[in-house]
Amino acid sequence: MQWHNPTVLDRLRLRRAALRYAAHGWAVLPGARLVGHRFDCDRPGCPIMGCHPAAESWEDHASTDAARVARWWRRRSYSVLLATGLAFDVIEVPAALGLRVLGTARLHAGVLGHEHADARGPVAVTPGGRWMFLVRPGRPLRPELERCLDVVRHGPGSWIPAAPSRLPEGPVRWAVTPEQVRWRLPEADGVQALLVDALDVLGRRPATTVRPVAVPRQMSTARRAA
Repeated sequence: MQWHNPTVLDRLRLRRAALRYAAHGWAVLPGARLVGHRFDCDRPGCPIMGCHPAAESWEDHASTDAARVARWWRRRSYSVLLATGLAFDVIEVPAALGLRVLGTARLHAGVLGHEHADARGPVAVTPGGRWMFLVRPGRPLRPELERCLDVVRHGPGSWIPAAPSRLPEGPVRWAVTPEQVRWRLPEADGVQALLVDALDVLGRRPATTVRPVAVPRQMSTARRAA
């Protein structure tokens, strides 16, 4: 009977995914390894228990270079993190909004007009129920979304965990894989328009102005419980 080391298989799976992202121009960086219920970045005395970059100056390490990426995963089963604000931004929302927007984009593409029909792109989901829409970079959130404390834009200086990385609750997965949309990124305006429509349908649009919350650089989706 042939025996396989699950740690080796996990590392190879993570490295393969990281190389695939890098090959399509998505800057990759190694994240801390999940050990039990906390993350270990191999830095002595690091107090961060949640998912975070393995390197302290992670913005200087994010890369699309295949040799460099392969080297990171040669001996360690690092989480796969994607730097945002370069090839793409990410709009992170709670599950109710994410499901509504994805369903609308799938069912009505070509019916709602060019802005809405062009809104399909890669969508990642965390095991905690956070939905992450990858969009073309550079567009700030519309005021209606900026006032929602559980809607976050990841731009320059931020990152997201990518499949098949594992969080304590389970793996990150793709609801819409990059391959399904041929690695095409939608315009942020189209996705944001669908999100605002979903806020109205769900009765979620804030009635008063709320000061936007800055995204901490060393934190990610875990901080935003839906």
